[in-house]
Amino acid sequence: MIRVGKKYQHLIHGAACGCSNPMLVQASRRLETFTRRGLLTGAALLAGAAAAPALAQSTTPPTRTLFRQVRLFDGKSNSLQSNAQVLVEGNRIAAVDTSNSPPQPDWTVIDCGGRMLMPGLIDAHWHTLFAAIPAPILMTGDPASIFTTATAEANRTLLRGFTSVRDVGGPVFSFKQAIDTGVIPGPRIFPSGAMITTTGGHADLRMLSDIPRDPARLSLIESIGGAAIADSVGDLSMRVREQLMQGASQIKVVGGGGVSSPRSPLDMTTFSESDLRAAAAIARDWNTYVTVHAYAPHTVQRAIAAGAACIEHAHLMDEETAGLMAQKGIWLSIQPFLSEADSVPLTGPSRERMLQVFGNTPRAYELVRKHGIKTAWGSDLLFSPELTPRQNVMLTHLGRWYSNAEALRMATAGNAELLALSGPRNPYPGKLGVIEPGALADILVVNGNLLDDLKLIEQPDRSLAVIMKDGKLYRNSLAS
Repeated sequence: MIRVGKKYQHLIHGAACGCSNPMLVQASRRLETFTRRGLLTGAALLAGAAAAPALAQSTTPPTRTLFRQVRLFDGKSNSLQSNAQVLVEGNRIAAVDTSNSPPQPDWTVIDCGGRMLMPGLIDAHWHTLFAAIPAPILMTGDPASIFTTATAEANRTLLRGFTSVRDVGGPVFSFKQAIDTGVIPGPRIFPSGAMITTTGGHADLRMLSDIPRDPARLSLIESIGGAAIADSVGDLSMRVREQLMQGASQIKVVGGGGVSSPRSPLDMTTFSESDLRAAAAIARDWNTYVTVHAYAPHTVQRAIAAGAACIEHAHLMDEETAGLMAQKGIWLSIQPFLSEADSVPLTGPSRERMLQVFGNTPRAYELVRKHGIKTAWGSDLLFSPELTPRQNVMLTHLGRWYSNAEALRMATAGNAELLALSGPRNPYPGKLGVIEPGALADILVVNGNLLDDLKLIEQPDRSLAVIMKDGKLYRNSLAS
């Protein structure tokens, strides 16, 4: 869901299209050369420089960190395990010990004093580069401003306790590399690359001056890698392969309309079943999967028939659609939108669609529970640094339909199961979302018990005493 606030509505095509606005025309000209390469060239160069030393064999033994006196939530249980300790060796969990064996002299010891220890949180629907970038900054076409804003937000995302995100639309490949090589702090990113849509579909944010289409010239949204427009099965197949070639862990295809895209009503359906079937087949050839953006029942059903493994949103689904998803074992990545506080302000038709989605959210979750649909949690917050801190609040919204343990399981081990669908395209081989030997060392230590009070996570600066990702400490307020 892409949402642009009232303040910036004049920058896109709404009821009063501003295509002739001189400021917009000037911004458009500046963005003619704003490509994916231009956006993140600096990040790629820095990431490459940081990666170069890794070619040499390291003789330094892995560091060992022991978390003592923890109450353990392993990502899969309903309760905490008391008097446990967790040993991290390098970037993996080496042991979970209830005998409280004494540490070795060269280990770093963190005494958790009976605090809750759990896996890092996972957001299954995030847009790394677009989450906190206000529309005016995006429209300037200044790569430095965009990169700086996204870099700051990636660090904030990590410090909110989110150690992994599934990015479902945006030019994040070089940005991900910069995080992975330690150039900038941020969560693990499972990238989709560009959202693939048809003309007029959600993610087609071209200006009307770009129509009719010039086949020799990409539009702005395509040139920055935010979307790829395909109106034939050949073009669709090519766009899917382009994302996979760049390192996509899964493919995001837009099957229907969206909330804020100005000319794509929620009831519309874009790609034909044969088109979607071709995209799913290519993803399977690469041993990964397609996830389809869809709200309306017939759009969801078409995606399922075509072989999609996951559906994004589906807030308008009906009983038949929910039953089909459960029968076929299709994943649902849905967001618990409850009120206008969960979105930047919208106006006109976009606001009407937003209210329609919010009004149908409770019914959608009731169908999820009734039919036992495999469900992932995501936040889908966009275009506002003031809104992104609600990422944690969006998680606590699950308390309306789930117990605290169920909500935490969904945001850890449950979401990790969805990430694992990428198979060999998984950029981080190893288990996520669990605390067990061999799992990747993404760990949170909590001041309090989230199983008793999930709302503690709404203030991560206070509630998260320790944040570790890949065996590296990014916050430690406890004495070592």
